[in-house]
Amino acid sequence: MNSPAVRRFLLGLAAALAAVAAAPRAAAAPGAAAKPNLLFILADDLGWRDLTCYGSRWNETPNIDRLVARGLRFSQFYSASPLCSPTRASILTGLAPARIGITVPVCHVPNEVLESTVATNAGPNQRSLGVESATRLKRDYVTLAESFKAAGYATAHFGKWHLGPEPYSALQQGFDVDLPHTPAPGPSGSYIAPWKVWPGEGTPGDHIEDRMAQEAVKFIRAHKGGPFFVNYWAFSVHAPFNGKTNVIERYRARTPPADEKQGCPEYAAMVRSLDDAVGVLVKALDDGGLWENTIVVLTSDNGGNMYDVVGGRPPTSNDPLRSGKASYYEGGTRVPCAIHWPGLTKPGAATDAPAMSTDFFPTFCDLLGLAAPPVPFDGRSMATLLRGEPFDRGPLFCHFPHPTGKIGKFGASWVRDGDWKLILLYQAADDLSDRFELYNLREDIGETRDRAVDEPARVEAMGAKLARHLAETHALLPRPNPAYDPALNVEIAGWRPLRDAGLRAGAGHAVILSRSGDPQIGTAFDPPVTGPLKVVVRMKSSSRGEGAVYWTHGSQRYVKQRGTFFTPVHDGQWHDYALDLPAEGKVSGLRLDPSSGPGEIHLERIRLLYADGAELKAWSFATP
Repeated sequence: MNSPAVRRFLLGLAAALAAVAAAPRAAAAPGAAAKPNLLFILADDLGWRDLTCYGSRWNETPNIDRLVARGLRFSQFYSASPLCSPTRASILTGLAPARIGITVPVCHVPNEVLESTVATNAGPNQRSLGVESATRLKRDYVTLAESFKAAGYATAHFGKWHLGPEPYSALQQGFDVDLPHTPAPGPSGSYIAPWKVWPGEGTPGDHIEDRMAQEAVKFIRAHKGGPFFVNYWAFSVHAPFNGKTNVIERYRARTPPADEKQGCPEYAAMVRSLDDAVGVLVKALDDGGLWENTIVVLTSDNGGNMYDVVGGRPPTSNDPLRSGKASYYEGGTRVPCAIHWPGLTKPGAATDAPAMSTDFFPTFCDLLGLAAPPVPFDGRSMATLLRGEPFDRGPLFCHFPHPTGKIGKFGASWVRDGDWKLILLYQAADDLSDRFELYNLREDIGETRDRAVDEPARVEAMGAKLARHLAETHALLPRPNPAYDPALNVEIAGWRPLRDAGLRAGAGHAVILSRSGDPQIGTAFDPPVTGPLKVVVRMKSSSRGEGAVYWTHGSQRYVKQRGTFFTPVHDGQWHDYALDLPAEGKVSGLRLDPSSGPGEIHLERIRLLYADGAELKAWSFATP
């Protein structure tokens, strides 16, 4: 691979030649200058029905509604992944996450992994040898920002990046400006200043979305003569759910319609802050006389979050779509999208043509004469669609080979071809073979009727297309785990084995079989319980190392900040361990890590108590 400097030179040369070749086409767009600006707004976790203009009767989004009404509104637009980092990489490269190797959002972790791999072993409770994602967007890829920069654009990134710290940050991937210049997956604590991700900036009480919009407007005004590319990737509306207090209280005073499944005040306040920021950005374009020479894109990186718990309820609902963020069903990847393109799109236009986040980069290359990267795009140009002409993109593909617990038990890939969607579920059958589900989305948008048995020929034909795509993108697939033992994958008294552990019934107790250094079992609460809490564990162990009990809120990951640690006695005798869990708010699950080494741990009971000692729940693992 050429060095970055050589690549930039060749890219600039190619851009100049491409611009000359594209000049007649660019000039044909009435009222548009040769180099229109670009404002690309990407929301985080914004669901398909979270906007008023997309059907929400709870959230209020007047500014976004006006923006959408001024351009082309998509009803069947898809993110390339049901989670954020893979979709972000797809936008910047025009490539499928399967090809890039970033298939889950782990680009903030310390370890630098540039190539995805398949695990060589797994615990007896795991059906698959899983795919392990890359953790950085390699600089070998030519990014959208690099192509715009080579074409003479001033480039700036504001907000969430989540594709790697330096030397993989936005500043090394084609952007002149990067604020707040953080690899973090979110605002890391609060949207309200002071901010951990932007130390020393803002005054207490400032909202980070307001401040980022102000900084973006400064950049727009400073580069009014253009051309500029502003990449506004909002932190909103990702957790933590802590919008402006006065806005939250205003929504708390309201009651959603009886048949409206949305109704979370905290989430509505966060959506409103996103809407405020969009309003500020669009007003800057209008006030500066830039609207008719600026392409504006608004979309989301994945579907809405239905699984966290805020004030005793989920943040949002994607109904009538099935499931949400982190799911291979429609609620995971069907997202809002609108495009305003001067001289091409018409105000109030709408389309039900399917398209995907991989399609942005090839569209910009096609219509603006940008130099295309050497690796062929997986996306398709939407130029004909933007012109109002018939558009048949061909099949859409998504590769998400990761089980996500209660959201999705299996890794999966899917293909959408016309009205039909085929989902391949890895190791989903009892014998660990793969299984298909088939849905007609025109007749069944909620994916409630699996047609795979009724349509074997369609399954075969669509399965062949999916197989070709996976082969062409060099996708890594999970494989059956030869160590899988169904007898060790049982749920006992509401607890189930997680990483590095098997679970089976013993004589009067449960037995946790630890195969490695991090055995885990977990349970979930529905409805959640309110902390702080105490937990008392009675167990005996022949393992070794430290133990811990973690708690979680909604579908949030278990992290050390939400854990209490203890030192078990591994002498094969029964011991009781009483632990304080300083959990705040609604607790939706617990995880017990009884040791940090191989061996056997026998578990007799677990008691969950309120902080005052009153018993809340007890699990007995004694068997008849």
